[in-house]
Order: sequence, then C-alpha cells, then structure tokens
Amino acid sequence: MKAYAKNIRISPKKLRVIAEVVRGQNAEEALKFLKFAPKKGADLMYKIVHSAVANAVHNDSQKASELLIDTLIVTKGIVYKRGRPVSRGRMHPILKRTSNVRLELQAK
Repeated sequence: MKAYAKNIRISPKKLRVIAEVVRGQNAEEALKFLKFAPKKGADLMYKIVHSAVANAVHNDSQKASELLIDTLIVTKGIVYKRGRPVSRGRMHPILKRTSNVRLELQAK
C-alpha cells in the first residue's frame, strides 16, 4: 500500500507544508482536504494519495474508509540548473528544484 512520486516540479519546502497537514489523517479525509486546499502542492499530493488508495483497494483488497496515512516523506529530487544573463557576460543561477514523495498507507 505504497505510492511514490519522483521529480515533481515543486520545491520540497513548499510540499512539506501540505505533507504536515495530511500526515496521520484518514485517507478519505485527506483527499477531501486536498481537493479544495488553495496550494499547488495540494493538487500534486492529491494525486499521490489517490494513487496509494487505489493501489490498496485494487492490489490488497482493502476498504478505502479504513486506510490511514502512515508514512509521508518528502525529500529533495534533482535540481534543474538554469541561468539569467547579466552584464559582462556573466550569469545569475536559477535553481529549479524538484521533490520526491514516498507515501505508505496502513489499515486501521
């Protein structure tokens, strides 16, 4: 009853804000919260939680109403390095950060 998402195009700092709210909740309640939360990370986290619930229902024959979010870990992924040209042929770096998410569900 796991779901992974790698190299999501949002910084881990922004995604951890949503992860703190959802961690430890009932999976169905978490999905309801994430559906209407006004953050970009909420939409991405909704897809991950929905995938984990679908995995549990289809593969392990669990009931969706009895699932809890047990482990939710957000780590940093690869960093895309871009640059902004400035005077004298130099460049200011632009770091486009990505996140990796590992989610595990547990039955009550």
